[in-house]
Amino acid sequence: MKVFKFGGASLRDVENIKNVAAILKKFSSDNLFIVVSAMGKTTNALELIVSSYFERDGKAQGVLNDIRQKHEAIMADLFDPSDDVYAQVNDTFVEIEWILEDEPHDTYDYVYDQIVSVGELLSSKIVAAYLNKVGLGTTWLDARDVLKTDETWREAVVNWDATKENAQTVVKPLFTEAAKFVVTQGFIGSTKDNNTTTLGREGSDYSASIFSHCLDAEGMYIWKDVPGVLSGDPRVFKDVVKLDKIRYDEAVEMTYYGATVVHPRTIQPLMAKNIPLNVRSFLDHDAAGTVISSEAPPQYPPIFMAERNQIFLKISNKDFTFLVEPHIRDLFEIFTSYHIFINLLQNSGAYFFISMTHVPDRQKELMRDLREKFDIEEHLNCDLFTIRHPTPEAQALLKEGKRVFFEKMIPDTYQVLVG
Repeated sequence: MKVFKFGGASLRDVENIKNVAAILKKFSSDNLFIVVSAMGKTTNALELIVSSYFERDGKAQGVLNDIRQKHEAIMADLFDPSDDVYAQVNDTFVEIEWILEDEPHDTYDYVYDQIVSVGELLSSKIVAAYLNKVGLGTTWLDARDVLKTDETWREAVVNWDATKENAQTVVKPLFTEAAKFVVTQGFIGSTKDNNTTTLGREGSDYSASIFSHCLDAEGMYIWKDVPGVLSGDPRVFKDVVKLDKIRYDEAVEMTYYGATVVHPRTIQPLMAKNIPLNVRSFLDHDAAGTVISSEAPPQYPPIFMAERNQIFLKISNKDFTFLVEPHIRDLFEIFTSYHIFINLLQNSGAYFFISMTHVPDRQKELMRDLREKFDIEEHLNCDLFTIRHPTPEAQALLKEGKRVFFEKMIPDTYQVLVG
């Protein structure tokens, strides 16, 4: 069994969906477990619905209508008007409409998971129906019946024991000679009470990794609009190169420091069972791509990561005393309560230096709680750059013409925060 993951870019329109089917035809003799993201920018639009619903500004229904029209336009080019997929998709939209009919009474994060998860449900139903239409026997699976989590809305923690058991009892029997493909959703799971949860933004890679681990897949494949894993984002850095091979531990470091080609939590479930991760291009089906496995290349070039839109905080005690362990505990408790990841942390006797991504819906409350206990110097619109396997030339390039707030070097890794 292989696990394939297709992201929103590969499903954004009719031609791309047909292209996905063309890729899958090349693997028609294999058992494939296929994980899909929401189409195109659907997740962004669904997030607008959540925001509008809580602000009560009257825009939510209009955004939902736009999403419906885009999906219906795609279906009109893929299916006959009598196809059952229309009713399946309509029922999914109704789930959001029921929520919007009531006044908000649950927390923002809970409602977020119930609404934003619909994007993957829509795309997976359309993809599964189309694969069946073109003769690729496919079973649609609700990921929430398998992937079980706790109740940490928007950042759910996987219940591995329950998920492993469900993978064996629910998923494996779905593969038959008549239907060798199973299509499900990335990004979503459910609690023991069957409330929908999400695994964090861009979490479909992580979902595919979880399923790969629990199903003992022979390999996981992520199909992207790039030729493989590059040594940097070409939109940010010049002269990047494709990395043909990456060892698991290197990939873990890259994703931790902000490489966006795969979700940060993707690698470790694969590494635990030595399942190779193949990053391939859906634009060039036959190109080799990048293999992430236990096998390392002879040498790595400098590898660049960027975390944009950072807030730099210089934190000190109100009474000018040293910062010691209880203060570190207080600081992490505040960040943890808002589910905000610290991208850089360094401390001295008098200061904490922190770089964090701007999170608009949590920022005001976070800063209020921090200022209750600490003095804060705040700098907005910063960039945090990281180089794995740095060279002096690469380090100088990142600082050129910029204000440097902070820089540090640890073995094989250089970081600089600039504004």
